[in-house]
Amino acid sequence: MVTGQTRINNRDSGVMGMAQAGRTTPTVRVGGIAIGSSHPVVVQSMTNTDSADIRATAVQIAELARAGSELVRITVDTPGAAAAVAGIVEHLDRMSCNVPIIGDFHYNGHRLLKQYPECARLLAKYRINPGNVGFGKKRDDQFATIVNLAIAHDKPVRIGVNWGSLDQSLLARLMDANGRTGKPQPADAVMREALIVSALESAAQAEELGLAHDRVILSCKVSGVQDLIMVYQELAQRCDYPLHLGLTEAGLGSKGIVSSSAALAVLLQQGIGNTIRISLTPEPGQARTDEVVVAQELLQSMGLRAFTPVVTACPGCGRTTSTLFQSLALDVTNHVRTRMPAWKCRYAGVENLSLAVMGCIVNGPGESRQANIGISLPGTGESPVAPVFIDGEKAATLRGDTLTADFLALIDNYVKEKYPPIREN
Repeated sequence: MVTGQTRINNRDSGVMGMAQAGRTTPTVRVGGIAIGSSHPVVVQSMTNTDSADIRATAVQIAELARAGSELVRITVDTPGAAAAVAGIVEHLDRMSCNVPIIGDFHYNGHRLLKQYPECARLLAKYRINPGNVGFGKKRDDQFATIVNLAIAHDKPVRIGVNWGSLDQSLLARLMDANGRTGKPQPADAVMREALIVSALESAAQAEELGLAHDRVILSCKVSGVQDLIMVYQELAQRCDYPLHLGLTEAGLGSKGIVSSSAALAVLLQQGIGNTIRISLTPEPGQARTDEVVVAQELLQSMGLRAFTPVVTACPGCGRTTSTLFQSLALDVTNHVRTRMPAWKCRYAGVENLSLAVMGCIVNGPGESRQANIGISLPGTGESPVAPVFIDGEKAATLRGDTLTADFLALIDNYVKEKYPPIREN
């Protein structure tokens, strides 16, 4: 998938670590993306535009895809949003962006999918929230309508349970049963069980209606780190469906990043999780793509995927009173992220490039030799020169006002010389 001359599907072949070796699941295919089994963990995100706004939604989907989101979910909550899906897909086609689009349905999905057959046909997957699919006697009929449409259009379904919209009748049933036991469990334990039961019972109901076992993905999202870990550990033991991980309402900035990483890293290390989303609350003016970057960095830091060159940089200390190494580290990071869409479609394996930007002689030369390309900048009182190491050997010495441009040029040249060109089929 390309935008202009730039490939924007940056799913790699996968750097599979020990974490994904422990749990066997069916493979669920969403558009051209394989989820589950031994396939790499998939990164996904969600737009926050008005889905009825075709251009704004298509542009944000393309931005998320360029950043590395392999699946993108959109809200389909009104007739206008359902009618817009065809226009969104057409707009994406004109941008040569064919990332799979997931429809997120609550309350009225049964009507929208039925009334707008192009929406049902063009979406790559449907997301159903069992707590919001319907209430009372209507619940089963409305759930069946969505599932039958998924079967008719050969679409996978994510049954996504959320703590904040849990099926209250199910919760009441489990609370009553818990109260009748001799040793009742705490209320939060019953709520965790209700999440799991809601997902499993809904999946069983979908299969009874004829949805294939390998067309189901489950999620049980909560906003607490320990609750999420406990829910998914239990869910993973009780089913073999691929699981989508995410801490719902993770929060702003560092709080959302740290909480999501703390929860998802534990589960991924245990082999639990086949797709992930980092649900960051964006600050005013913040790029929506930031949540994609965090998801990629989490997977890459765990050795599960490789998306972009790793830049190692020291934190600084009293030996690094100059800010040069800080600005260079930022310039290098931005440079490789900007270059990656083009590099990815031209050079095989470039995502595995390692770079180091160090601030003084203590660890600088050693860390720089460990990277494919590393530079050791002068600390306070050191000679104002910066040795550059390429594949462990000293290859150049940089200095002066052109240091940044010279180092970036060395990186570009290394990529061209060291990584084989990708041949078009």
